[in-house]
Amino acid sequence: MLHISKLIPQGQDLATVLLKRATQVELDWDVRQKSRFEACDSAGRQIGVFLPRGTVLRGGDVLVAEDGSLIKVIAAPQNVLRITPCTTHGTSFDLIRAAYHLGNRHVPIELKPDHLKIEPDHVLADMLRAMHLTVVEVNEAFEPESGAYASGGHAHGDHTHTH
Repeated sequence: MLHISKLIPQGQDLATVLLKRATQVELDWDVRQKSRFEACDSAGRQIGVFLPRGTVLRGGDVLVAEDGSLIKVIAAPQNVLRITPCTTHGTSFDLIRAAYHLGNRHVPIELKPDHLKIEPDHVLADMLRAMHLTVVEVNEAFEPESGAYASGGHAHGDHTHTH
């Protein structure tokens, strides 16, 4: 088994040619939240991942194996609920309200300009439908927000704010 204990977030500063040569490992959200797990990469190698506790892997992150090989993390498609405003009488504000209510319940949520995604939950789906949102189950990658206090986080560029 190939041991891995190093992570390069989003393959930062790696040459494109190195990223193209990297094998891949496709992992769902449940596994990407774990700091220790076993998986198989696209070359068929068994890998054992041992990262610091609390580490969360994101699609695009790169793992560095003990032999120096690189393994790119791919967010695997999984069953999620895709939430959109009602096409008849909904607005994008409905998504803001839904995100607020889901956040109050500490639900992992992926935020997009035109939709939200959460893990399947029939009680939440019913609540969202009662708010006149459209909820459908789809099979897509899931990259929920990491939260305002998370270290590392899900960066969207350098947005350093000082007041």
